[in-house]
Amino acid sequence: MSERGDVTDIASDREAEIRDDALAKIARKAEEQASHESAHECRICDEPIPEDRRVAVPGVQTCVDCQADIEQALAMRGL
Repeated sequence: MSERGDVTDIASDREAEIRDDALAKIARKAEEQASHESAHECRICDEPIPEDRRVAVPGVQTCVDCQADIEQALAMRGL
């Protein structure tokens, strides 16, 4: 195998490791969050969190809009 192939394989393997670690971290956080009581008001904007959301996402602490902002910011950082 060429040196370039080796570098590509190493990079690909490392990327998979990073992705797997990130997914595991997300899963751990979701499990932890589910063990907490859902908030009735968003911890960021203080707007009410609808009951349907509190039931669908156990342990939820943010409204849909604030959660979307958080996820967009994380995506921009590559997380």
